[in-house]
Amino acid sequence: MNLNLRHAIIQNVSGNSQDELKDTIVDAIQNGEEKMLPGLGVLFEVIWQSASPQDQQEMLEMLENGLKNK
Repeated sequence: MNLNLRHAIIQNVSGNSQDELKDTIVDAIQNGEEKMLPGLGVLFEVIWQSASPQDQQEMLEMLENGLKNK
């Protein structure tokens, strides 16, 4: 992914409230449009990078369990 795209996505949501961030995520998931996937990926990258190792492990467990249910 182009670093300019990462930067643009981060700039686009920087300063958003939790409600606005949630709306962005829910809208991207509900739309199901492929073009939204890079944005969700960037948001996940931000979460992952700021998470503790324990939080990262918890996310991996949730992901693993979620994939088992698909």
